[in-house]
Amino acid sequence: MEDTLVMNKAAMPNFFTLLREDVECVFHRDPAARSRFEVLTTYPGVHALLLHRIAHRLWLFGLRYLARVVSYLARLITNVDIHPGACIGRRFFIDHGACVVIGETSEIGDDVTLYHGVTLGGTTWNKGKRHPTLGDGVVVGAGAKILGAITLGNQVRVGANSVVVSDVPAARTVVGIPGRIVLRTEEAGADNIYGINLDHHLIPDPVGRAIACLMERIEVLEGNLRKHGNAVDGQCRTCEADDLCGTEVARTIKRE
Repeated sequence: MEDTLVMNKAAMPNFFTLLREDVECVFHRDPAARSRFEVLTTYPGVHALLLHRIAHRLWLFGLRYLARVVSYLARLITNVDIHPGACIGRRFFIDHGACVVIGETSEIGDDVTLYHGVTLGGTTWNKGKRHPTLGDGVVVGAGAKILGAITLGNQVRVGANSVVVSDVPAARTVVGIPGRIVLRTEEAGADNIYGINLDHHLIPDPVGRAIACLMERIEVLEGNLRKHGNAVDGQCRTCEADDLCGTEVARTIKRE
């Protein structure tokens, strides 16, 4: 995937074509957007991306200090911190734009969406590749952290406040701390008319599902004990000193 992203950057269109695409993609992913003038003048995510495109070109030309100055000014204005060395593809959208951090060696494909509070961070002080690579069409929910030189495949969705520290295959949904794959992306719901699934709030509960499976298994085992004439106490030994048994609480929750 890294080689593909490098080729994509080499084939990038001119600055104004990118800017036009960056503005147009807002209307595909934010129903609050009403006009191009409004997007250009009031959207901090668009401002941050515009300034990053300038800073990144300065970085590639070897004007590293000037690139960092532009990046610093962008952070002051937008509250979005994008290192000028980060490679960002086409039609990238940061919704709300607050407290987003993108590290130096991050690589981001086309049609990627980040919500506020997202961090693409590193996990080592060593130089070299130390930040994530995001494929095309990735959606990262609010507050999520993606850490280390890992790769998220195309069309991956990351649930809000998740922490992802390992590679994720294409078309998967990841939730939790640490992030775990819980389902394929196509199982989570249909894409919008522009081919991007923005339902980052649909977060399955793998822990709750595992507990429900255990409770069901316990009921089966207790039923088998009763059939063989072995009495089963209504209260477990762990909770025998309490007023209410935790097992009974869990069954009540399961029934509800």
